[in-house]
Amino acid sequence: MRIGVLTGGGDCPGLNAVIRAVVRKGVGTYGHEFVGFRDGWKGPLEGITRPLGIPEVRGILPRGGTILGSSRTNPFKIEGGVERIKQNLADMGVDALVAIGGEDTLGVATKLTELGVNVVGVPKTIDNDLGATDFTFGFDTAVNIAMEAIDRLHTTAESHHRTVVVEVMGRHAGWIALHAGLAGGANVILLPEQKFDLDKVVEHVETRFQTNYSPIIVISEGAMPTDGDMITLNGELDAFGHVRLGGIGNWLADQLEKRTGKEARAVVLGHTQRGGTPTAFDRVLATRFGLHAIDAVHEGDFGKMVALRSTEIVRVPLADATRELKTVPPHRYAEAEAFFG
Repeated sequence: MRIGVLTGGGDCPGLNAVIRAVVRKGVGTYGHEFVGFRDGWKGPLEGITRPLGIPEVRGILPRGGTILGSSRTNPFKIEGGVERIKQNLADMGVDALVAIGGEDTLGVATKLTELGVNVVGVPKTIDNDLGATDFTFGFDTAVNIAMEAIDRLHTTAESHHRTVVVEVMGRHAGWIALHAGLAGGANVILLPEQKFDLDKVVEHVETRFQTNYSPIIVISEGAMPTDGDMITLNGELDAFGHVRLGGIGNWLADQLEKRTGKEARAVVLGHTQRGGTPTAFDRVLATRFGLHAIDAVHEGDFGKMVALRSTEIVRVPLADATRELKTVPPHRYAEAEAFFG
């Protein structure tokens, strides 16, 4: 069998571990042949490939990013895009695809499956917001990077008696902010799932200053005040209809400085959260996903996505992966609120 592999959407630590596992077991155990499609769905759409065998995956386990490249190409937004993909796969003799990605990439995979393309999905998103799996790889690394930044910011904030607002990724789900904020001892955590009252945030900040310590606020990029909406960098939409977020951290810091009379600074972690080497947890999870994904392909169990349930890897319908986002439930946020102020 000749199998194509692609990675789509935003990069994250662990992608190369999946690729390595798929190829190592696919070649060594099953004797399959692989072709790497470059830059997400752009690869099969335009026939852009690279060799993908045992030599190509040596040494990539600890590397961040993806050796295949990525993009946010949506073939369903391009006239004749699906037909071009099907024709290119046929011309190259590709029997099946392993698609590694998040909501958008797997959404395309789901539609292609319904149109007769053999696809197995692997869940990837640092936001940890895919509902069909307990965890996605990349999330643990992102949380650890954010936590380390918060640890460092505590001391500089206290040295200058200022508020520090740490903006982390999280468009619709605040899992990174919740976990990093709890692990880093943040005094306030603000999530997209629950609009925040600026007056209460000011109260928490002033309470913190009264203890002679400086406040650290962790906020998701998609968080919103009770009387406002998401703050965006511009109004442009990508191929999947997403607007580019950014600016809530700076807005909040400016408001807090005006309201409290104390200096406030914003630190936007941005892409540092998804760059660099993956943690041990993410390397193992990504490797297990890859091993089980190639098993599904070998068995012809297409239209499925591998998922983590408790400690086991299972298969779920691809449609389940994108049916609904996994957001932070109220009781989890209530746990964090015990440490506010």
